[in-house]
This record gives sequence, structure tokens and C-alpha cells, in this order.
Amino acid sequence: MPEIRPVSDLRNKFTDISKIVHETLEPVYLTKNGYGDMVVMSIEAYEKLKVDYMIYDKLKEAAVEAKSTDIRYDFDEVSKEMREKLIEKV
Repeated sequence: MPEIRPVSDLRNKFTDISKIVHETLEPVYLTKNGYGDMVVMSIEAYEKLKVDYMIYDKLKEAAVEAKSTDIRYDFDEVSKEMREKLIEKV
């Protein structure tokens, strides 16, 4: 269940909000005059969210590219080539 607090709690109960976002890694939703106003989250949760979005964007890009061409790659061949390139660099 999401944690919803009035925006005044950010000033008056900052320590409580900080503890919640760090312990649960979930955001706290802040309201102003009864309506959603902003979200507070830990840096760790924010960085994870950014990585998740980046992965989603890359998968979406790959899906679009896959629709535009008939070329398909064999996993074993690609893995072998990547290993060889990594060995060359080491």
C-alpha cells in the first residue's frame, strides 16, 4: 500500500519520511490541499528506476529494429564473438 502524506510532513516529519523511503525503497506520495503534488524516494530507488527505464527503452528499440529487418542472430555465435573480443582486450 503506498505511503501518502501531506506535503507539510516533508518539513515537519522529514526524518520519518527519510526512514520510510530508505527502509522500504518505495516512494512516499505527498499531497497538497488533498491532491497529489510530488513523490519522494531514496537515491537508491531512483537509480534502480532509471536502470529499469533504460532497459525498457533498449528492449523497445530492439523490438522496433527487429520489425524493420529479417536479419536474426544466433545466440551461440554472438556469445562466441563477444568472448573473443573480450579476450583480445584483456
